[in-house]
Amino acid sequence: MTGTFVGMPAFPSAAREALADTQLRHNLAHATGVIRGKRSRLVEEVDADVAGGGAGWEELRLAGAAVKQRALDALASHLEQLEASLTAAGATVHWARDAAEANAVVASVAKAHGADEVVKVKSMVTAEIGLNEALAEEGIAAWETDLAELIVQLGDDLPSHILVPAIHRNRAEIREIFLRKMAAVGRPAPADLTDEPAVLAAAAREHLREKFLRAKVGVSGANFAVADTGTLVVVESEGNGRMCLTLPEVLVSVVGIEKVVPTFAELDPLLRLLPRSSTGERMNPYTSTWSGVTPDDGPQEVHVVLLDNGRSRALADDTGRQALRCIRCSACLNVCPVYERTGGHAYGSVYPGPIGAILNPLLQGTGDEQTDSLPYASSLCGACFEACPVRIDIPEVLVHLRSKVVDSHRGDRVPKPEALAMKGAAWSFADASRLGLVERAAGFSGPFLKRLRRTPLPGAAAWADARDLPVPPKESFRAWWARTDGGRR
Repeated sequence: MTGTFVGMPAFPSAAREALADTQLRHNLAHATGVIRGKRSRLVEEVDADVAGGGAGWEELRLAGAAVKQRALDALASHLEQLEASLTAAGATVHWARDAAEANAVVASVAKAHGADEVVKVKSMVTAEIGLNEALAEEGIAAWETDLAELIVQLGDDLPSHILVPAIHRNRAEIREIFLRKMAAVGRPAPADLTDEPAVLAAAAREHLREKFLRAKVGVSGANFAVADTGTLVVVESEGNGRMCLTLPEVLVSVVGIEKVVPTFAELDPLLRLLPRSSTGERMNPYTSTWSGVTPDDGPQEVHVVLLDNGRSRALADDTGRQALRCIRCSACLNVCPVYERTGGHAYGSVYPGPIGAILNPLLQGTGDEQTDSLPYASSLCGACFEACPVRIDIPEVLVHLRSKVVDSHRGDRVPKPEALAMKGAAWSFADASRLGLVERAAGFSGPFLKRLRRTPLPGAAAWADARDLPVPPKESFRAWWARTDGGRR
């Protein structure tokens, strides 16, 4: 049973704890550094091909962003077309407003086939809705088959990265998890298991094989859902997804409504952007596509759950809706200085890093302390926008969401210190004479500011310790102007 993010503290508290874990910081720095290097080489390769007539990386980004934006601009009509195409291909389409409705559909399908277990393709959306936990309450075991997700599940852990959920673990820790936990839920790990990556992968393969072969029901998400053909697409690197998508008799695919792409041809830039941005590969080793039911080939019963779960809320936000262009590549995580130092758990969601800092508040709204802290989990350095393959301006959305958090507290009986400071500044700037008094007072504040780090005021010392406080000049510009007759004396 995997852990849950419910009850996680606000980002500052969670980040402070993560920063104290030196092993975590080492694991993150190594892993994100490797991925960044691979991605950089592939991007340079694309740009180098421009002379041969190919599109450069920026042209690909613009094309990918345009495809996703076109889908969002007419989302309702594209979803209706997708439903019609899927139905014509033999799939059963379900619409789910929230996590509870989506989980209920998956559970009912499994029960209808007498299944007490399902095998799963790696899927962010099923983690978002807590599908594994919901199925467990119904007596149905959900087995993760992606290697990293398996590590997280066996370790009763939480995912910390979009692409590599177990990025916070090193191979020695993974070996211990396999030795301790595999036997309780299936084929045990070999007694002589080493921490060599190939050996660990082989142990996972043997452990999962029996689950693949006996499972009646498979569960997946989808990277893309093509409206005009009713085609769902999953890209992966290990082949476990292909097994889940082809071996079971029944397949249930839970798909966020933002995954729709208008036409099959428009997959082209997205399938070139995604692997380069996520795994640093020219293309994913496995790209699986399926359209409903094909007689005698693959699952003979296919259900597709089209999930909202806050996406309509995000779509209604003029500034924030661009976050729905996200193709879950994790490039923004790998370049983020905040993520590299705190890891994914500090964000309190299956969507960590810069994209999680905007996607979670957009999906859930304001009002929760943990969610409201996420737009502030950034230095606004802009590296995430530069890395994003579909040009989501994450810093712009972060600032926008910060304003929404502030607005949501305007009616509080006890205003926050920041609000009091802003009201004081507004009072000063609203009147020239009051501003003059403040300027004169500021001229005498130098000695106090120098001692601010030792002040007993709550939070003041910590605030000053992380910032440079310029000491105001003894004479303000206004006073200098009056004394020198406008600079003429």
